[in-house]
Amino acid sequence: MLINALNYIGRKTIDATHWLADEFLNLCSSIGEFLFFLATTLRVFFTTRLKFSKLIEQLMRVGVESSSIIFLTGFSTGLALALQTYIGFHRFGIEEFIGTVVALGMTRELGPVLTGLMVTGRCGSAMAAELGTMEITEQIDALKTLSINPFQYLIVPRILASTLILPFLAIFSMAFGILGGYMLCVYSLDISPDAYMSSIKEFVEFSDIKGGLIKSSFFGFILSSISSYNGYITTGGARGVGITTTRSVVLGSILILIANYFLSSILFQTGIS
Repeated sequence: MLINALNYIGRKTIDATHWLADEFLNLCSSIGEFLFFLATTLRVFFTTRLKFSKLIEQLMRVGVESSSIIFLTGFSTGLALALQTYIGFHRFGIEEFIGTVVALGMTRELGPVLTGLMVTGRCGSAMAAELGTMEITEQIDALKTLSINPFQYLIVPRILASTLILPFLAIFSMAFGILGGYMLCVYSLDISPDAYMSSIKEFVEFSDIKGGLIKSSFFGFILSSISSYNGYITTGGARGVGITTTRSVVLGSILILIANYFLSSILFQTGIS
């Protein structure tokens, strides 16, 4: 009985080891393919002519069409942040610093991160689904037969547009978050508007805004490159498109949250923000 139990444990251990090894190799392979995809994208960007019409189209889709949800997200976040800050600061009688907390929270963290997450859910999924559909219906192969570089025509405009437009969306998110906090404090909590604004002017610096804009640009690159890559390698028909879309949103959101810490640390250590 003991020998049989040990044999069973040994077989399960070996199976688990093989599974972990296979998963690790698959992960390394996926990372390698993604890095090759990025290298190809950069090479095409620097060696071919940019499709400005496609770039403008993606700027409209990622930027203008996402503006309303970014405004709403930033405004509601500012409301909630101001209320929670008031609850804590009211206990110590320092309500005049609510504006500082709201402004710093929106410019340094919440504005860029929430913008990246919302655009990932709205536009990253659309990129993955669109490119995935084009791949399984052989539209990308048709572009190749017509001597049209799919990276120049499809990938580069999406990645470049997202990288360029995310900082502008983040600015609006920051501004509407601060506005939401102002409206709550002034019209609901009876805090002086001068106290709210003066604390922002006194303690918030341009470096705080600059750091948030730098991070949002990186977030735009992350979400667009992940979504474009997953869409480009889609297989398995309609079911594959669904899997690709889900994977793009989940992976893009996770990478944005992870990158946020490392970018914050780098910007702090270098003195940029």
